[in-house]
Amino acid sequence: MAASFRWVLQLHKDVPKAARFYSEGLDFSINVCTHRWAELQSGPLKLALMHSSSDIVVQKGYSSLLSFTVDDINNSVTKLLALGAELDGPIKYEIHGKVAALRCVDGHMLGLYQPS
Repeated sequence: MAASFRWVLQLHKDVPKAARFYSEGLDFSINVCTHRWAELQSGPLKLALMHSSSDIVVQKGYSSLLSFTVDDINNSVTKLLALGAELDGPIKYEIHGKVAALRCVDGHMLGLYQPS
């Protein structure tokens, strides 16, 4: 049997805050959330969040990059900024659609894409 994908894991200083970020900002469902562990879901994708008090594991540049297709990039960016994200440059208007890069509350990179 081939290996099956289980989840993507991110390390966060405040797991409940990170779970709220993905839940309210990108409409992820929260399956489990404690102070040390959370499992969220969007369609077939599962995102696991684990507590880490170490600054080394969440340094900028040593992090995951998650990319999401959204219906309304402006609305998504506005919600994520209100939850503590930072834009990493302006929203770009490409021929194929709009794209934006943001850093979430613990520095992980998020890419947003709204098709034309």
